[in-house]
Amino acid sequence: MEKISKIRNIGISAHIDSGKTTLSERILYYCGRIHRMQEVHDGNGEGGATMDFMDLERERGITIKSAATQVAWHGRCINLIDTPGHVDFTVEVERSLRVLDGAIMILCAVGGVQSQSFTVDQQMKRYRVPRIAFVNKMDRVGADPERVRRDIREKLGLNVVPIQLPLGLANDFEGVIDLVTMEALTFEGDDGEDVVRGPIPPAYQTAAAKARHEMLDALSMYDDEMMERLLDEQPVEEALIRRTIREATINRDIVPLMMGSAFKNKGVQPLLDAVCDYLPSPLDRPSFARDHNNAGTETPLASDPDAPLTAMVYKITDEPFGQLSYIRVYQGTIVKGGQYRNARTNRLLRVGRIVRMHANDRQDITDAGPGDIVALLAVACANGDTLCGEGINYSLESIYVANPVISLSVTPASNADQERMAKALSRFMKEDPTFRVSTDPQTSETIIAGMGELHLDVYIERMRREYKANVTIGAPSVSYREAPTVEAKFDYRHKKQTGGAGQFAHVVGRLVPLPAGHESSYEFEDNITSGRIPGEYIPAVNKGFQAALKKGPLAGYEVVGCKMCLDDGSHHPVDSSEMAFRIAARDAFAEAFRKSRPCLMEPIMKVEIEMPREYQGAIVGDLNSRRGMILETEGRDTCAVVRAEVPLACMFGYATVVRGLSKGMATFSMEMSHYARVPAKLAEEIVHQRREKQAARK
Repeated sequence: MEKISKIRNIGISAHIDSGKTTLSERILYYCGRIHRMQEVHDGNGEGGATMDFMDLERERGITIKSAATQVAWHGRCINLIDTPGHVDFTVEVERSLRVLDGAIMILCAVGGVQSQSFTVDQQMKRYRVPRIAFVNKMDRVGADPERVRRDIREKLGLNVVPIQLPLGLANDFEGVIDLVTMEALTFEGDDGEDVVRGPIPPAYQTAAAKARHEMLDALSMYDDEMMERLLDEQPVEEALIRRTIREATINRDIVPLMMGSAFKNKGVQPLLDAVCDYLPSPLDRPSFARDHNNAGTETPLASDPDAPLTAMVYKITDEPFGQLSYIRVYQGTIVKGGQYRNARTNRLLRVGRIVRMHANDRQDITDAGPGDIVALLAVACANGDTLCGEGINYSLESIYVANPVISLSVTPASNADQERMAKALSRFMKEDPTFRVSTDPQTSETIIAGMGELHLDVYIERMRREYKANVTIGAPSVSYREAPTVEAKFDYRHKKQTGGAGQFAHVVGRLVPLPAGHESSYEFEDNITSGRIPGEYIPAVNKGFQAALKKGPLAGYEVVGCKMCLDDGSHHPVDSSEMAFRIAARDAFAEAFRKSRPCLMEPIMKVEIEMPREYQGAIVGDLNSRRGMILETEGRDTCAVVRAEVPLACMFGYATVVRGLSKGMATFSMEMSHYARVPAKLAEEIVHQRREKQAARK
């Protein structure tokens, strides 16, 4: 257990370009994992950051795939995952946070809480992950940690408690003041490797004393002993402060706030100390699984190496030598050569090789215990699978997967390209749950769907590079949805006589629109009493409704926002069957949906644009012309930040437009917000065009 208590499983998450990969590189260097720090933009496939090992990542200067490694810091073992910042690759963040015990949330000292900071915050809250907030880029002009702290409190609703103060700002940033020990920390040496602790300079003593008092006051809310000491005006020991910060952080009552400049090699070592001191070990984070031998009851898992194995496959990648499956072990020990059962398929699998990952390099190991994050080679499993030891049948909560919002067609140039493209798409779909592939039934075109233009662009480029598949890309299209607006009743009788046994099914009920923002897009309610419809046919009715959702009668788009209530019906003792009730439900749905005044729904994107003030008018005017709704404008020195909600249909190719309007000086980020109703006139045009296209195909 002592070994497990020294493990820290952490992820680094933030808005794009906040310095995640740069910070990861410093952590690797200071922990002795690498001997020379490299930068994100070191160059075109040669050099480049250690954790960005794909050529595309190094060329574009962004993280596309999460990368795992293990480092040691002062006797503690840290499993580190660097995650992408771009929202198009959000599934990489989702599955990483699902298996991590703690996280570092990075915020830019100038940008503060940005659009994707909200997404990262929601993901951490979804998986109840304790975190430390790190304000990076303190060396930049315009750095304002106090505004960042205020933004975290007001915009993210987090109880953030600063445990450091900066020594200077922007070009004068020299280090930090540790409010726990009341020391000034500066970083010397060629790479900031020497941490020098000294007295707080006189100019900062008043501010430091005030900040320490505020910190202790905030912490005393979570510890009675500290509260008593403060009320009695007694000194508070350092050990008590550290214990209180740790307990409150693990309970997610507070978020400690630290600061530094990863690029200038300042503030990284104290952050590593805080990871070890304040973030939880596997023993501190209770985990639960569903016990399918006991009616699916929730069962706590023990971080015990001798317990039956329970491990989760959180990510897979296909490689030339076979599938690489990343796993997190929750209890028990997985041993090379051992046999374990896949809870989803109920099949035994043999573990031939276990490796510890360091970005794209791997080190063979013989076993892995509770808290370990490792990878298995050539084992047949899928994302989200649970591996179980002998005598148990557990399954762990799966990973949240968002639905795609954009699609386009891909056409191979030849039969050979068709085969290569099929292999590539099969691999990508297996690795990435947010990447979907389908075939248009009218044209037989292959349609790929994903989270954004960059998401699909990266996969198309990988198809061409890694599989040498020459493909032609069709115009991108929006994934519209159809939804009811009013309640509609149905009373449908399916009756068919074929000479022998016939078909009979009768269903009566209501289609009820679900409220906007409802968690699920479909619900089924069974109100049948007195055996009017036998129980064995009820699941068939539900399946019939679900089948009808895939293609709405309005324009053939997927239907969402429906609650189907089955209130009554009848059956025939001979002619009724599951098939008959499935057909009846499908046709009853189509009948009711047409009476529900259906509308078209479109994805609305949350857009954040940062630009010099002189271009604000032109950019806001352009957003208004795109049916955008301006939510907020904010001034930051010479820059302005505009936040808006804009329909995805109006945002294709926006990167080129915004560069033109700002002479290349504006930056923007965009992510999915919600679905909203398409204006009636525009909806008519979309439906008309869709029907014309379908008619032309026939």
